[in-house]
Amino acid sequence: MRAYWLNEERPLDASDKLDAATLEANNVTYRALPVTNHEPALEAFMAAHGYITRDEVQLHAGTPNLATILAKFDAEHLHTDDEVRYVLEGEGIFDIRSNDDRWMRVIVEVGDLISVPKSRHHRFLLTDQCAIRCARLFVDASGWTPHYRAAIESEDA
Repeated sequence: MRAYWLNEERPLDASDKLDAATLEANNVTYRALPVTNHEPALEAFMAAHGYITRDEVQLHAGTPNLATILAKFDAEHLHTDDEVRYVLEGEGIFDIRSNDDRWMRVIVEVGDLISVPKSRHHRFLLTDQCAIRCARLFVDASGWTPHYRAAIESEDA
């Protein structure tokens, strides 16, 4: 995992780096699980946090309609359930709003587990590698419907 404060106003420097403790302080769970024989650790995490089902998703340059699929994730949104991913192959980017609404960029790689808390605005992008395969964990898969920030704010206006 590589993480830092995303500040589009200036180039990154060492002060922008984030660690797992900073993510946890912002209610984002991060765990590095074993790459080989990860099942026991993944099952223990599921049991400890009440996740009852899981599936796998894979995206890569050859995925049909990839641009359309990614367009669903790259706009700022939230879910009514935690968004939990364990990376099995490749890498991806989660931009997650902090408790004070700043962007935290988290690049997840093989062996990384991340949980974006329910009702937390975020977005997902692929890296230049353009490939990820991950396990998705759910309490209830229906809670994974995206609710886009722009639509929520226009309803509130």
